[in-house]
Amino acid sequence: MAKGITKEQLLDWYRQIVLIREFEDKCDHLYQEKKITGVYLHLYSGHEATGVGAIANLEPRDHVITAYRDHGTAIARGVDPNQIMAEMMGKRTGVSGGKGGSMHLASRAHNFWGGYAIVGGHLPLAAGIALEAQYNETGAVVLSFIGDGATNNGYFHESVNLSGAWKLPVVWLIENNFVAMGTRVEDSTAQTELHKRAIGYGIKDMGRVNGQDVVEVYETVQEAVAYARENGPVLIESLTYRYKGHGVSDKTYSERFGEELREYKENRDPITLLANRLNKQYKNIQPELDKLQADAVRIVEESVTFALNSPDPTYEDLIANIYVEE
Repeated sequence: MAKGITKEQLLDWYRQIVLIREFEDKCDHLYQEKKITGVYLHLYSGHEATGVGAIANLEPRDHVITAYRDHGTAIARGVDPNQIMAEMMGKRTGVSGGKGGSMHLASRAHNFWGGYAIVGGHLPLAAGIALEAQYNETGAVVLSFIGDGATNNGYFHESVNLSGAWKLPVVWLIENNFVAMGTRVEDSTAQTELHKRAIGYGIKDMGRVNGQDVVEVYETVQEAVAYARENGPVLIESLTYRYKGHGVSDKTYSERFGEELREYKENRDPITLLANRLNKQYKNIQPELDKLQADAVRIVEESVTFALNSPDPTYEDLIANIYVEE
């Protein structure tokens, strides 16, 4: 067993990972049925171990921010699946009141700040949240997820540079799934070891981690969070793999990357790796894993029912929360 990690922790991570996978699979079907609408739907399938393992290190006072592949990280942060599914369907009971949709999930109660559709647009916000934590001496850390494609964006360089100059308490976590929107990292990036970007900005480089192994992610981010809380910014590169295209409307993804995709699904899947670890460490645990899988199916089905039975936003909802009323 990994040092200090309990059976209960491993089971909880398994619960979260299978719940996220089931939720995303259901969202895929609902999008095809046009119950979830919008130009894009970005799924977290395949990335689950990175999100779950990283967020497991955070305290309630800490903050999480990400881009548009945000459903899985919202679930890992503890946001109610009912509210997330209602938001996906644009319902009044959604976590953002039905006005944000798939790409704009946020929960003030969980210090989960989205969900942003502009590539890299959330990174200056991550630096700003970290600045507030530093200024007010809250002791909070910001965990900011970054796609590999966004590391070539100006927002990335500006934000990481300022975090280094000001010693901000932020963990920059690159989720490198190798293809950005659809272009291989080696075809778009001169320095393909993305964690080395840390060197140019004088911040701590914690290297690469196997993003399919929740335990390895957890242990690396645990060290990163402790460092950032006391000393300032850290950069980690998590090597992961997404199972769908940039958006689910990308119908050629499985054809273009079919052999590599099969390798990850068959031999490097986060659910399989964690299940194998649990079965190796604990006798007769498979029935517990089967129950967690069944529970995930039930919770997601309940979230769909909740969303379908929820009211649409009203005109009053539409114009609410735009300006502060004295």
